[in-house]
Amino acid sequence: MMKTLLTCLLFVSLNTIAQSYNPVDSASKVHFVIKNFGINTGGDFSGLKGDINFLPNDLPATNFNVSVAASTVNTDNSMRDKSLVSDEYFDAAKFPLITIVSTKIEKTNKTGAGFYYFTGNLTIKGVTKAIAFPFQAKEENGGYLFTGNFEINRTDFGVGEQNIVLSNLVDVTLTVFAKKK
Repeated sequence: MMKTLLTCLLFVSLNTIAQSYNPVDSASKVHFVIKNFGINTGGDFSGLKGDINFLPNDLPATNFNVSVAASTVNTDNSMRDKSLVSDEYFDAAKFPLITIVSTKIEKTNKTGAGFYYFTGNLTIKGVTKAIAFPFQAKEENGGYLFTGNFEINRTDFGVGEQNIVLSNLVDVTLTVFAKKK
C-alpha cells in the first residue's frame, strides 16, 4: 500500500514538473496594430522569454510570467522604431522589458477543448495595469501554442501622449509557442 502511494505521488510530481514550458521566441509572435493618421500600422516585438506552467487539469496551479524586450519593436520603418524605443514612447533604455504575469487562469464557457480566460497584469514602461482576455491553448509539436488578443490604451502606460494623429487604442495579438523545459 505504501509503495503504491509513493508511486502515485512520484507520478503526480513528475507530471506537474513536466508541465513547465519556455516560450520559443523564433516560433512566436507578439504583434500590435494601432491607427496612425487613420491607417492601421502594425509591428512586432521579439526577445520573448519567461516561464509558463500550464496544467489544463489544475488551473489554479497554472501561471504565466512572460516578457519581450521593448528595444526589439519592429514596424518595418527604422525611423519610427528609433522613435518608439525613445523615452517618449517605450523608454527601452530605462524599462527594457514589457511583461505579462497571470493572477488567475479559468476555463471559459465556450464549447470545445482548449479555451481559457487570462486574468493578470501587464507592465509597460514601469506602469502595471490589470488585464483580462480569452485565449486558446492547443497541443502542438511537443508543446503548446497559446493564442489570444486584447486591447489596451497606450496612454494608460505613458507610451506617448494623447494626440489626434495616433490612436490611443492598441490591438495586441499573442501567438506564443512554448516547449517543455
